Amino acid sequence: MRIAMASDHAGYPLKEEIKVLLQKQGHEVLDFGAYSTDAADLPNFVYPAALAVGKGEAARGIFVDGVGYGSALIANRIAGVTAVVCQDPFCAKLARQHTDSNVLCLGGKIIGSAIALEIVDVWMHTDFFAGQEKYERRVKKVDEISRRHLRPLDEIK
Repeated sequence: MRIAMASDHAGYPLKEEIKVLLQKQGHEVLDFGAYSTDAADLPNFVYPAALAVGKGEAARGIFVDGVGYGSALIANRIAGVTAVVCQDPFCAKLARQHTDSNVLCLGGKIIGSAIALEIVDVWMHTDFFAGQEKYERRVKKVDEISRRHLRPLDEIK
């Protein structure tokens, strides 16, 4: 699977650890930066990575910043992206099963690498509850909100 990754300086070390895990599992990683712990603006990296997910150039995205919420705020402004912040494996499992999330956001200052790698592994290996009417209905309602209020990517220049 092709995975878009992005971080800021605070998330860079954890992003690098996650990238190794994903590559060992056979995934192709598209790294949109940051590329060091030098101070960097999160939107410079998360925005293009989220666009790659929204356009279907990557099947999923994993973004790491200080607490995870900045990445999710940026990513959820892109049509076709459903970004979640997870701080434990249980939430990661539910985020995939119940919402069909395609972007995982993590806080490099909040969780350690061992739990982060477990979260990523659970999130990557959990399927959406496809075929279960109540979850499909809920996801469709969220998709309808996006259709009403987010510009389609083909309209963005």
